[in-house]
Amino acid sequence: MKGDRSAIETQMKREEIEQLREQVGCAAVLEKAGFAIDLKESTRRAVKFRRASEIIIVTHEGKGWFDPLGDAKGDVFSLVAHLDQVGFVDGFNRVAELVGFEASVPVWRKSPNGPLVKTSLAERWLRRRRPWPGSASWRYLCDERSLPAYVVRAAIAENSLREGPCGSMWAAHRDASGQIVGWEARGPEWRGFATGGSKVLFYLGARDAKRLCIAEAAIDAMSLAAIEGIREDTLYLSTGGGWAPSSDAALRALAGRPGVQLVAATDSNPQGEIYGERLRALAEDIGCEWQRLRPPADDWNEVLRKREFEKREGRTERPVVPHARRPRQGRLRPAEPAPDPADRDAGGSRGVMKD
Repeated sequence: MKGDRSAIETQMKREEIEQLREQVGCAAVLEKAGFAIDLKESTRRAVKFRRASEIIIVTHEGKGWFDPLGDAKGDVFSLVAHLDQVGFVDGFNRVAELVGFEASVPVWRKSPNGPLVKTSLAERWLRRRRPWPGSASWRYLCDERSLPAYVVRAAIAENSLREGPCGSMWAAHRDASGQIVGWEARGPEWRGFATGGSKVLFYLGARDAKRLCIAEAAIDAMSLAAIEGIREDTLYLSTGGGWAPSSDAALRALAGRPGVQLVAATDSNPQGEIYGERLRALAEDIGCEWQRLRPPADDWNEVLRKREFEKREGRTERPVVPHARRPRQGRLRPAEPAPDPADRDAGGSRGVMKD
């Protein structure tokens, strides 16, 4: 298809193509096609558009795009071809029809990261303080996100949290050698990822644990750890949203060890189900045990916050999960999340059970 497009472009005036590419952004195509901006999941550099279960990320100041659930990417012409299943000529004509159409543009707050500083990721990480009781990040995590102090302290002890700008927190992503290669940034008015960083995995727990719980965000991974009482047999992980090749490779390395159980603790929404199926396919490919752990709300932090709210209100409803037990450190373990029924969404080394 690329060869056909190149041949057609040689017949067209190159300046016409470039002029049209500059005049029409990917956002205009998506808005006309019924997509809407997901502000909660967007940043200035990467704007997420949704249409039902479909997701397109617009980058390069509106001139580029990619599908985080697949391999498709490109410019405005390839976007039309991707959405409408048409060739380059038809795509060119449809883009031309959008000249003058103004897409809705979100108003972004100034990034708390400020101007780009030419320092290494390691230096930028070391310049930031660890959260401490009463700090802005600590209040955000413990008060707004309802994470218990012992979970935050556990992440700090593993050098996985830092104070970010404007009350945000940084949650480290590490490569196979344990080096910090990026971080998730979350705050009251900010979410994103380290400029120049790489998404691999956020870790909380023993690296040799055989139960791997994979969430979509570090806050959700820590929330599940809080709900389960930081199980000693579990490593809580986050991909930071999306599905980067480096995350896939890291998960395969962890899941390839003998006796490992891979637990898909992704969100309870269409995107979470897609990621859950990818984890299911990964487990089936490797031949390890697999389980789907769906939160009874949209994500695990929402479950945790609801539980803490009910505690403050003095309600005595049945806990999220029924199996409380005392951990070795002597603290009463919070109720553990209940997996999906055993007759579906679970599997072993002989193959994953089908729904």
